[in-house]
Amino acid sequence: MSIIRMTKTSTATPEQLVAGITDFGPGRSKLFTASADDQLKVHSRSATRADVTEGSGGVWERLEYDWSDPNRIVMTTVDSNLWGGASGHTYTLTRRPDGLTELNAVVIREGKNLKGKIVGFLLGSVAKSQLDKALGNTVTAIEARNSPHI
Repeated sequence: MSIIRMTKTSTATPEQLVAGITDFGPGRSKLFTASADDQLKVHSRSATRADVTEGSGGVWERLEYDWSDPNRIVMTTVDSNLWGGASGHTYTLTRRPDGLTELNAVVIREGKNLKGKIVGFLLGSVAKSQLDKALGNTVTAIEARNSPHI
């Protein structure tokens, strides 16, 4: 099992980050490169929860999203072709006195088969920088869609 911790600082507010992360509409792949629009399926959604299957490149995951706490998004893996056990993501958002938002992400990857165990190990070690870069790209994309256009 790999536990990956990442931190990003953003000009977006916690509300804007939650809105972006929980936007399951067309164009999600512009925010999350690992979520191809043609593989996205929203099974159910309410004001603070969603049951969503997403993925790309042969890797898919069904996640139960919970953002009932406005400063925390918990994504629990319900099913996946690679991940099982305690797999999921937790994003904690903290508004800082300087107006920026700190996003602390914890990603847990517990492989449920050999491929999942290998990919999970790689994500927790040599490929962690790719996961960190992807989160940075997500934050940048959310900031861009919330910045005033001149």
